[in-house]
Amino acid sequence: MYDLIIVGGGPAGAAAAVYAARKQLKTVLIVQEWGGQSNVSADIHNWIGTPSISGADLAKALKGHSEKHVGDYLTIKSPAMATGLFAANDKVSVTTNKGEILEAKALLIASGSSRRKLDVPGAAEYDQKGLTYCASCDGPLFAGQDVAVVGGGNAGFESALQLLAYCKTVYLLNRTEAFRADEITVAAAKAHPNMRIIMNAVPAAVEGAQFVSGLRYKDAHTDEEKKLDVTGIFVEIGLLPNTGWLGETVKLNAIKQVVTDPMTQRTSHPRIWAAGDCTDGLYHQNNIAAGDAVKALEDIYMTLKRS
Repeated sequence: MYDLIIVGGGPAGAAAAVYAARKQLKTVLIVQEWGGQSNVSADIHNWIGTPSISGADLAKALKGHSEKHVGDYLTIKSPAMATGLFAANDKVSVTTNKGEILEAKALLIASGSSRRKLDVPGAAEYDQKGLTYCASCDGPLFAGQDVAVVGGGNAGFESALQLLAYCKTVYLLNRTEAFRADEITVAAAKAHPNMRIIMNAVPAAVEGAQFVSGLRYKDAHTDEEKKLDVTGIFVEIGLLPNTGWLGETVKLNAIKQVVTDPMTQRTSHPRIWAAGDCTDGLYHQNNIAAGDAVKALEDIYMTLKRS
């Protein structure tokens, strides 16, 4: 019986594991892949304390820092994946793809999410070669250039607003005649002279040579195909939380994110907490994930010590 099970090897899972070991909680960390979503980013500029780091190097750093604490209080199962969860009043049980059943007094879900991929010709070929899924990570690399944002929700418009700070022109492709983003965010983007919004635009293909050189799209009404000469494409068409393994154990919102108390990161079950991109938090970034995980760990520690 462990004190704590942590699922996830991104910033949230690694931060919680380090804190748990330092607080001498008997912990097992289940990691399918180190690094989370940033694992594929070529150059990350907003990981605090490190002006520039690749996703691969960040993953190595998270792995190395966690492994430094392996011993009496931390066990790491990697590569391993959580496949099922059972929670009772006095314990939780996590099943892994290795056939193990791990039991603990508490669980921290930090299993992250996956970006919904742009499924058009050329998108996979130019992934991280001009096509990216993180404006805050990669946007500054496109300073002074013409770029496109695919997606008309809040994430798409917020990415556009970030890019407008340094890009020459920002095109935003919205599939329909209505935006999913809130009116204030849309108005802020529309007010910028370098913003170009294209309605009823359905992405058709990504073009390029060594790197992206253009984005083709079709008019949803006329089926006419047009091309934007852009060197960067930022895709914001949604996240897919990695929460399928949870079943109905904790409350999820409409898009399957774990609902948490922002004060403590506790879920609807008294022995389960969650942090990072799998949660219903308003913002999702590496630093926020790590911070929320530490917040959760502090609450887990106090809860276990009071029981």
